Amino acid sequence: MSELETMRRSATAGFHGGSSAVSLTTAPNAARASLRAYPDAIAALSSALGVSLPTKPKASATGSGITALWLGPEEWLLIGPDGTDFVALAAKASVFHTAVDISHRNIAIMVSGPGAKVAINSACPHDLTQASFPVDACSRTVFGKMEIVLHRESEDTYRVECWRSFADYCFGMLCEGAADAAL
Repeated sequence: MSELETMRRSATAGFHGGSSAVSLTTAPNAARASLRAYPDAIAALSSALGVSLPTKPKASATGSGITALWLGPEEWLLIGPDGTDFVALAAKASVFHTAVDISHRNIAIMVSGPGAKVAINSACPHDLTQASFPVDACSRTVFGKMEIVLHRESEDTYRVECWRSFADYCFGMLCEGAADAAL
């Protein structure tokens, strides 16, 4: 008997947008996991995953090709190369935790350029100034009528993680914000 493999089609396949001030691109497929653990498990999980889990608000960390975003006390979003089995990696820690694969639930839209902040702030109330939201900061926040996870990857590049079911809405709102940023 052969094993049936499921192909993942991007929820934003064929989408393009932006303006002279903002580039909007769909991030490549990635593995994602929702990780929850008590403070006494963080060291063992960090070792098993190959990335130091951040423990402060708005913090992120990258190691071994994996990015860990702090979402709240005892909660992280893990993002890594497509096919990474976070559940198996975390299980090697042999400590109490929950790791749930959410690779097919989320998509990411990259927002970059000198008008990236304006495009995002067109529907997100988060203060994106360097003082409040520096490079490598992350936050669970709202964008329009949906929840997103926002990660500032560089001075003018942001990763917007949203649920696949909101991809059209999110991309459309970002396109409108990108147009505003070009004015």
